[in-house]
Amino acid sequence: MKKIFTLILAAAVIFGCEGIEKYPGADNYAPGQNDSEQTPGDSEEPENPENPENPNPDTPDQPEIPDSGWDYQPVTTATFGHAGLSYIWDESVIPEITISVSVQEWNKLLDAFDQNPSNKDYFHCDVTYKKGSEVTTITDAGIRLRGNTSRRRPEAHRNDGKHVTNGADWQHCHFGINLRKFNKDDSHDIKGIRKFNLKWFKDDACYVREVFCYDLFRRAGIWTAAFDVYCRLWIHVEGDSKPAYYGVYEMIEPYDDKYVQKRKQWFGTDDGNLWKCSYDSHGPADLRDPNANMGLDNDRDDFTYECKEYGSTYSDAKAQLQDFIKKINGKAHGTPGDSFYTWIKEICDVELLMRTYAVNVAVGMWDDMWNNGNNYYLYFTTSDLYDYKVFFIPYDYDNTLGTANCYDPAKQDPYNWGDRGILMERMMEYEEFRNIYRDELKRLVDPANGLMDTESARARILDWQAKIKDFIKNDTGEDMEIKDQPAGWGSWGDYNLMSTDNNYFTEKAKTINNMR
Repeated sequence: MKKIFTLILAAAVIFGCEGIEKYPGADNYAPGQNDSEQTPGDSEEPENPENPENPNPDTPDQPEIPDSGWDYQPVTTATFGHAGLSYIWDESVIPEITISVSVQEWNKLLDAFDQNPSNKDYFHCDVTYKKGSEVTTITDAGIRLRGNTSRRRPEAHRNDGKHVTNGADWQHCHFGINLRKFNKDDSHDIKGIRKFNLKWFKDDACYVREVFCYDLFRRAGIWTAAFDVYCRLWIHVEGDSKPAYYGVYEMIEPYDDKYVQKRKQWFGTDDGNLWKCSYDSHGPADLRDPNANMGLDNDRDDFTYECKEYGSTYSDAKAQLQDFIKKINGKAHGTPGDSFYTWIKEICDVELLMRTYAVNVAVGMWDDMWNNGNNYYLYFTTSDLYDYKVFFIPYDYDNTLGTANCYDPAKQDPYNWGDRGILMERMMEYEEFRNIYRDELKRLVDPANGLMDTESARARILDWQAKIKDFIKNDTGEDMEIKDQPAGWGSWGDYNLMSTDNNYFTEKAKTINNMR
């Protein structure tokens, strides 16, 4: 797939990162734990230059998948046969991540936020990744701030905006880590993994909403969903006596060229066009306007439709998306056999789309394509204007499971989830598609399947919370305990996940089981 590194590097702020004290692990700063016998260092796993996606030749790619098609069996990391994916997103051990930054680079990060909170600039850092007894240190990696409305300054503004040594007022925020931002060699990855996103549990006192959603996608056999795990995060700024403990974070697989490559067997290609679709200052990504704000990811600007990767040329990718939007809006629709019906079945795996959207609606994802014109990706398998397959990719599930800023997420009619996203509006015009969607929703809440019925959901949540509860308290002073409540700003602030009183899963099941 054609890379866009040149554009990215042109926008990045590149400075040396010297004099940073290295912290091989974070356990030195965790009460009751000792890491004295461990030493820093990269993984000793041998390189395999013939297959960089599988750097360990002793564990060859052996994806656990059928020879053809997909039968919607549960998806695990083993499904993809990728050593790095299985290592990084292994749920059995909570990884510990320490980001070490010179005071000069940290101040540049803070200043960049003050000048432009939406900036996408990367800054130099070292990353230590500890998993059990294994420690890997990557020198001169890249760190940036992430988030849309949730983006924050990681240190409160004091001391004329500069870092306060040994006295910083730390604040939770989202980070993006690119191990190869400034160095493209094989020593700057962890078993073939070069990027991951670190997300704090903003407005989720349960510490579980997005984790539950991505897990449910995978349990339901939706192979397009990203992988995520809990992790613990420390930030060490040069000169501080010890790292700041940021607490429990969610580590998420990014949607980029490597994401596509790992799923090539189902996409069919890995050199197509990948678009991030978001509600930005220019309006919603509702697939209604072919002249909407579109652009190439350049680490500077925001677009309603942002091309993250492209196959032949960006102009071809843009023309294809515009034509796709025109056809959604312009083709005759509403009757089996009409032009929209025939076309959508040719270019789209309709069953996968309906199954994916069933999970989306089941978890109450209101900030989505259908309702709000936001938070999804599209992947086109070629750049050909007419000959391609297109895939809907789910994204960003922190405001779910009772947290909503619109209609009642548990009781809203699943057939009328929103009025912005014209694609799903069109799909619901056909009984064939509605039936797939309805049946999948009912499968999700059927207790016999153990997917999203009240008891099985509660059991999984309790298990996750038990793993992280001792690590919640942190140096920001924020989000210091697990609570059974949705976000306070939402329109429906009384849904619970654990308590039987107004339980989201129970109420959602009632709504779904009443569907006809």
